[in-house]
Amino acid sequence: MQVSVDTIKQLREKTGLGIMECKRALTECEGDIDGAMKMLRSRGVALAQKKSSRSLASGVIETYTHSGGRIATIVEVNCETDFVARTPDFKELAHDIAMQVAANDPTYVSADEMPEGEIAEEVCLLDQPFIKDPSKKIQDIIVETIAKTGENIGVRRFCRFELGV
Repeated sequence: MQVSVDTIKQLREKTGLGIMECKRALTECEGDIDGAMKMLRSRGVALAQKKSSRSLASGVIETYTHSGGRIATIVEVNCETDFVARTPDFKELAHDIAMQVAANDPTYVSADEMPEGEIAEEVCLLDQPFIKDPSKKIQDIIVETIAKTGENIGVRRFCRFELGV
């Protein structure tokens, strides 16, 4: 099936993935953008699982100050190379995660760190609904960035400061 350039461009703007990857997905889904997005999302999850064992030797420390300087966060987001750590997609991810920590005050990075009896969505950063799009969890946003950059990405730690608390 022949896919129009406009359809490819539209999918690329929504996903941030490369032209050829978008074209392949649209061709396989016979031009259906929603179907192509679902396919690309599942490929991203598979890619993230495949890369999960890779070492996270680089990354950034991102800070965020909110509410007139009353709340501040610092997060360490890691990736495999400094090249990816300097990309706009990775920097945006780190900033979004720092904002998430300021807004939702998680206690743990992942459910692996959590004692029994607590609800993961309330206290685990990776299980929280993303503040910019509550239909996605933070882990989903990380997986999307892994699909874009082609490298393993992880949150190592974070800290949240609030005046008077």
